[in-house]
Amino acid sequence: MPPDDTDSQVTVLGGGAVGLCTALELAGRGIPVRLIDRDTPGQGASMGNAGVISPFSVVPQSMPGVWKKAPGWLLDPLGPVTVHARHLPRFLPWALSFLRNGTSERVRQISLGMHALSDGSVDIYRQHLAGTGHEALLQDSCYVLAHRNPDTARDTGLDSELRRAAGARVEVIGDAALREMEPDLSPEFRAAVIIHGQARATSPGRLMQALADKLRSTGGEILKHEVKALRPGTDGGWQIECAGTTLHARRIVLSAGAWSARLLKPLGLKLPLEAERGYHLMFADPGVRLNNSVMDTDRKFVASSMEDGIRAAGTAEFGGLDKPPDPRRAEVIAKLARQMLPGLNTAALTTWSGIRPSFADSLPVIGEIPGHPSLYGAFGHSHYGLMMAPRTGRIMADLLNGAPPNVDLSPYRADRFGSV
Repeated sequence: MPPDDTDSQVTVLGGGAVGLCTALELAGRGIPVRLIDRDTPGQGASMGNAGVISPFSVVPQSMPGVWKKAPGWLLDPLGPVTVHARHLPRFLPWALSFLRNGTSERVRQISLGMHALSDGSVDIYRQHLAGTGHEALLQDSCYVLAHRNPDTARDTGLDSELRRAAGARVEVIGDAALREMEPDLSPEFRAAVIIHGQARATSPGRLMQALADKLRSTGGEILKHEVKALRPGTDGGWQIECAGTTLHARRIVLSAGAWSARLLKPLGLKLPLEAERGYHLMFADPGVRLNNSVMDTDRKFVASSMEDGIRAAGTAEFGGLDKPPDPRRAEVIAKLARQMLPGLNTAALTTWSGIRPSFADSLPVIGEIPGHPSLYGAFGHSHYGLMMAPRTGRIMADLLNGAPPNVDLSPYRADRFGSV
């Protein structure tokens, strides 16, 4: 094992897509790096997503008018959002901040920050996969935003404006073109907005495994520990208290997803990071196929064909970090998937659940934590972790290598929420 107290070494806490991409970029620049995760790297939320990789992930979760739709979503048993009653007092301040971020002016500001993190994501993933033998895990794709009502399928709204500003080609197609593009889709869907120039992972889990294998092959170290606490060391470094051992680090990148705020709280840093649970269902031997990633725009869930079948993923469940999965949410997705794909074979079905780390402004924390030298944050990427991980990793490597990144980091500061 390399010595853990060298000045140059960086310790990355968290082995999701963001942590892996950060570690890969560091190793590629000759910086000694070790990655610590309690599980196999990349097999948490980074594995369980819908596999959409878009350079045009520039539309925030909170948009103008969402406040009108939210009550209906919460009351609808098939709706995309649920909040557990016991969590409601803690959730309300976050929800109010979420709504305040939904003004047109604020949305445009946030979108610029999202674009800086999603731009070039497909190309960077391909660079990471080059020479691994797993290049086919990334497939060119469109994003099909399917509508039942043709009148709602428009490319003139603020969302399309933001995507076009980011360089996307956006197109509206009618019923016949949609049938040709996705013949197994329910005829209930009569139009779609198509976002071109994207990609999809045919197995997000294997994609993460390929990145972890490449990290090892380039000299990176991967350790399996559950991190319990961070404490400033007496020599300016950090003590990483793990289950059964304590490690020392000179420089840390905290990329522990929804658990990041919990690790920072004992240091006096209180960040409004919500644990947003999502679910996916994998239908093996589905009997139908999707040629692209498809979103049901009414129900806000996404389905995509993968190596092991069709995956349907979605819902936003707010119940706190320790709330166990609710099997009823998986049943909702199963029902919606059958509605989207009438020929879907549901005999062989597996379910998964994981937690997204979400701030109310749809932006992560990136950069050195104020008041804590040598402690850097790279967490809180919400629904966009898979898309934003490559660029985030590159930014973090620049910072830790002493090269100012060509990105304005002020939108991602940890103290943007007030005093931390």
